[in-house]
Amino acid sequence: MNNFVIRTEELEDSQLKELYVETENDNDILNRLKSQSPVLLVGSRGMGKSFLFKISQMQLLENFQKDRIFPVFLTFRSASLVQTGNNIQFELWMLNKICTVIIRELKRQGLITGNKWNFGNIVGDECKNGNSIETLMEINKQFENSWKNPGKMIDVSAVPTIDDLMEIIEDLCWDLNIKRFVIYIDEAAHIFIPEQQRQFFSIFREIRSAYVKCNAAVYPGVTCYGDTFEPMHDAVTINLTRDIREENYIDNMKEMVLKQVEDSEMVKNMLQNGENFSVLAYAACGNPRLLLRSVEKAGNFKSNSVTNVFREFYREEIWSEQSSLAEKYPGNSEFVDWGRNFIESVVLPEIKSKNDKFLPLNKSTSAFFWIHRNSPQVVKESLRILEYTGIIKLQATGIKATNSEIGNRYEVNIGCLLALETLPLTNALNIIKKLSAKKMSEFGANSKAYDSLLKKVPQFTEPNMTECLKMQLTKSINVLEITEWQKGKLRELNINNLGEIIYVFLTIFLYLLKCPQSLILSALRAFCFCGKPHISRSIFLYFRYQAWLKSW
Repeated sequence: MNNFVIRTEELEDSQLKELYVETENDNDILNRLKSQSPVLLVGSRGMGKSFLFKISQMQLLENFQKDRIFPVFLTFRSASLVQTGNNIQFELWMLNKICTVIIRELKRQGLITGNKWNFGNIVGDECKNGNSIETLMEINKQFENSWKNPGKMIDVSAVPTIDDLMEIIEDLCWDLNIKRFVIYIDEAAHIFIPEQQRQFFSIFREIRSAYVKCNAAVYPGVTCYGDTFEPMHDAVTINLTRDIREENYIDNMKEMVLKQVEDSEMVKNMLQNGENFSVLAYAACGNPRLLLRSVEKAGNFKSNSVTNVFREFYREEIWSEQSSLAEKYPGNSEFVDWGRNFIESVVLPEIKSKNDKFLPLNKSTSAFFWIHRNSPQVVKESLRILEYTGIIKLQATGIKATNSEIGNRYEVNIGCLLALETLPLTNALNIIKKLSAKKMSEFGANSKAYDSLLKKVPQFTEPNMTECLKMQLTKSINVLEITEWQKGKLRELNINNLGEIIYVFLTIFLYLLKCPQSLILSALRAFCFCGKPHISRSIFLYFRYQAWLKSW
């Protein structure tokens, strides 16, 4: 069995280059990412946003001596942990993090040297705050640990303002002969609460200059841009999609898989059952992560194996992942549950019914539905979550439907649609080749399909992120995508949930740093923010693993 790598952060730079499949569309995106105009790269989970960011960064570094354009890659996945008493806490944390990452990357590439750096020393004059890299990194840690003590104030006197940051970047460009900085911000907005999103895009807009430009990877549907940022005017918005109707679509997706396949028998089976592979590729709707996961499950690519992929993966697993968002974000559970029911029990059956009628008549088929622009806001919130997970895709806006009503047209995931077929492979290619966006199911502003949601959710409220985090830490290790052998080894060590895993790694980290016992115990105490496991559990863990750690 082949084990595919499906997340960019698991790959080394050399592996990224090896796995990159060059397409005309992706090359165009890369050129835009390296240009002077800010870019918002929009795509659902698994579409390859992080991958293209890293490829673009690598290309700029390879050509740095010639072009003098310096790339910086950073992620804001820790944003939800920032919960201080400062009303502009996120802005300060973000500015601080950008500064820190810029200096670290300059050091890594050998453009600055030394054990300690002061922004003032770098640019040749005295910095008013004396903000060394060590100070800024410590502030980052305080911000990202603030969820343990929500509301606690942090000393931010050393954090540069936006004006300071712009001056620092300009001076760095002059002193180091850099034409401009290109900042790639991954995991940009989907993990932020709406207020953080608005602050993010405000800063994104403000730090644009001749010396710096930002690119941000965002998710469709769940991004709140705020009042001051206009995506159409303040950045180039690129939707990362791969049209299944493009001439080279199957060849590109096949190459993407072959670059990771180590099992020669799998290659042989995939090539011998080319039509079955094509159906899987179409079902993935251009999403590399979905494709790799489904191919891994297909095994020998025989008809019965591929059919099982639709029955198990597209009919069950993909929906289970959608429903799991209700556990991660309890405040959104009604939106998640209604969205699943709406697509699974209303939209997909209606589209299938139309296709069943159209196919024998050799007419165009459908994978599309339309929502009136004046539909209730709670319905739109549910659809946004479905966009985020990739179950649906916003295909066009401002589309006229029956009686010239205006609304948005969506496309459902092809795999989910084919999963309704008794024999998915029988009709799959006919359905796909005859797709027409004009054959869409319509849902008006007052559709009865909305009633069940409207009764349960009178208004939308933001979830408590601290409670969400606590809930995740209590989850069983069974949710982890690791082998049963690995889970068994964790249980042998009496590790049964995600919180306990963090205990262990925190202990290991501090031990390897040769921290004294008192410090390790203090750190474990600080981690006991939720009261369970109790401090006695922390102390128990420390002594239980101390002997084990000494054996390393």
